Amino acid sequence: MQWMRRLAAAIFLTGGLLATGPASADNYPSRPIRLLHGFAAGGAADALSRIIADGLSKKLGQPVIVEAKPGAGGNIAADAVAKAAPDGYTLGLVTGAHAISAATYKSLAYQPADSFEMISTLVYYALVIAVRNDYPAKSLGDLITIAKAKPGSLSFGSVGFGSTHHLAGELLNATAGVEIVHVPYRGDSQSITALLGGEIPVIVGTPVLLAPQIQSGAIRGLAVTSPTRTALLPDVPTVQEAGLKGYDVRTWAGLLAPKGTPPAIIAALNAATLDALGNPEIKQRLETAVGGEVRGSSPEEMKRLIETEIAKWTGVVERAKIPKI
Repeated sequence: MQWMRRLAAAIFLTGGLLATGPASADNYPSRPIRLLHGFAAGGAADALSRIIADGLSKKLGQPVIVEAKPGAGGNIAADAVAKAAPDGYTLGLVTGAHAISAATYKSLAYQPADSFEMISTLVYYALVIAVRNDYPAKSLGDLITIAKAKPGSLSFGSVGFGSTHHLAGELLNATAGVEIVHVPYRGDSQSITALLGGEIPVIVGTPVLLAPQIQSGAIRGLAVTSPTRTALLPDVPTVQEAGLKGYDVRTWAGLLAPKGTPPAIIAALNAATLDALGNPEIKQRLETAVGGEVRGSSPEEMKRLIETEIAKWTGVVERAKIPKI
């Protein structure tokens, strides 16, 4: 009888835990939330994380604590999110590099589209192709002419192998029929320094970081990679304006959670995110941080974006014969 009473008590306790466990979103959130990203503190992803964390905190009534886990193009942080408890208390901010990883790595410890519950996209932003102001190319067309005259003689710098910046340059090679050799650096600041120092003639960089140099006249922006010009650099034409129709590279940032996070919690996070993006102050801060355009989404739309990006960049990697890591 004593054994049976213990068993009944255990069943009662287990049932109670299940009823009040992570599947219930009635009291969510009841404690601080972690927001992980995979890039260096002080960079674009860090700035975006802190801005959206501020907006979410105000909406959800709990602190959202930003934690940087840099390395492997964001993969270390993404893996940590994938392995976290699916209870809504560990989230991740990912960028366009999240989808690129599927194309540039032989294998990953997680699946970029299927190991997560998507929450919403946050912002889209273009990149810029630039040269030092004293370089002979005055336009992207000039650069392509120079590159075609001497295949393999030019190089372009980026923030690192497998970055959106890197593959934007490879897509330019494929679209224009040129061979400009990639040189990876550790971030925008190093690639800008290399450009100004004459180590490389061309970079693909982040507009918000290049804008001061372009405005001062030290660097010339040849083209932005989006289909339309950016408000940050209104005088810099697009790649499509240079005659490369269909060329479109915009990186992005979005929020996700571990696979299995309850739908009610994902819905609450999506609503809080869209509410934050609709706040004029948060919107302005996000757009200023990267020189981009705020754009929220449904979880389903974000997943489709990632799946589309994986297919796009896999094709670029295969055409450029880029060896996988």
